[in-house]
Amino acid sequence: MSKAFTIGLIINPVAGLGGSVGFKGSDAEGTKERALALGAEPQAQRRAEQALRQLGEQGQLLKFVTAAGELGENVATSISAQVEVIYQAETTHSTAADTRAVVQLLAERSDIDLLVFVGGDGTARDVAACYPDDRPVLGVPAGVKIHSGVYAISPRAAGNVILDLLTGKLTSVIHADVMDIDEEAFQRGTVRARRFGELLVPAELRYVQAVKMGGKESDELVLADIAAEVIERIDPDRLTIMGSGSTVDFIMQELGLPNTLLGVDVIYRGEVIAADVTANQLLELIEAYGGADLVITMIGGQGHLLGRGNQQLSPAVIRAIGREHIWVVATKRKLHALGGRPLLVDSGDPELDDELAGLQRVITGYRDEVFVAVQSI
Repeated sequence: MSKAFTIGLIINPVAGLGGSVGFKGSDAEGTKERALALGAEPQAQRRAEQALRQLGEQGQLLKFVTAAGELGENVATSISAQVEVIYQAETTHSTAADTRAVVQLLAERSDIDLLVFVGGDGTARDVAACYPDDRPVLGVPAGVKIHSGVYAISPRAAGNVILDLLTGKLTSVIHADVMDIDEEAFQRGTVRARRFGELLVPAELRYVQAVKMGGKESDELVLADIAAEVIERIDPDRLTIMGSGSTVDFIMQELGLPNTLLGVDVIYRGEVIAADVTANQLLELIEAYGGADLVITMIGGQGHLLGRGNQQLSPAVIRAIGREHIWVVATKRKLHALGGRPLLVDSGDPELDDELAGLQRVITGYRDEVFVAVQSI
């Protein structure tokens, strides 16, 4: 009997939990309790299930080596695969130490064909700290911060990569950077990612994301043109929701308004009426004011519009806004850097992602727009 394809599985249960309530990460002590109190819903288990669901009946050919409960066992068992539990957390509140302990145990085994981890950049850093960089891994995106190039572009894409490996498709591997936000630079108002190592990942460029490009756009003349177009479009008597990112930050500077660089703010009649809002707060405001326009930008190097660092823009929020009221802004330089790849939406709701797919108008300057393909993943 041939050996089963063996996957080491580790899920960070709190990954992405803080996104919908405006937190900039989910690993800090007490984050889980505060996020749940604000109405956040756990994301990691669901996104792990979305990935493994792609395997269909092939999942029965797998063996998972994982940790007990929500650290991996629950999801692995749900697809009728063989499951070996090698770790039990001491408390119900798992920590980064639990992640590192599981990864260390997996690193000591010789039968792991692929390590799959579900989380964000903090989880990737924990994996890189404990797992050899000459053994293949794959990240399933579930965190608030996803700068690293070790993650698939969506849970479904991660499942497709695993399926390729499981069915014997020839798949190259490459070393990709593990990145995370430079906290010192962020305190000075700059979003810049630092490198914390590298991991070996499948080189399926359709499915695995590029490393996020950090830093503010240098061509301020282009940004000024984009800002002028957006400012002219804003209806002062209608809510305008301003997404995260440096391009939107520049627009807020041109408006003379304070901005939450890694959060979502709401303006009305020339003032910020709500800063760093949660998904629930956005829904309440949209209902109270009878609608809203949304200004968002893409993540440079990756092309994500939704699902990376702006989970406050939940599926319910996007549906309440309506696609026709979404204004996408980006410089042509950033669009060209995608090399013809589409913009990506990974809202967590596959049906909504499919509805958003198609051609999207992108504001690239004053009285200047281009059409860019949006793809659900």
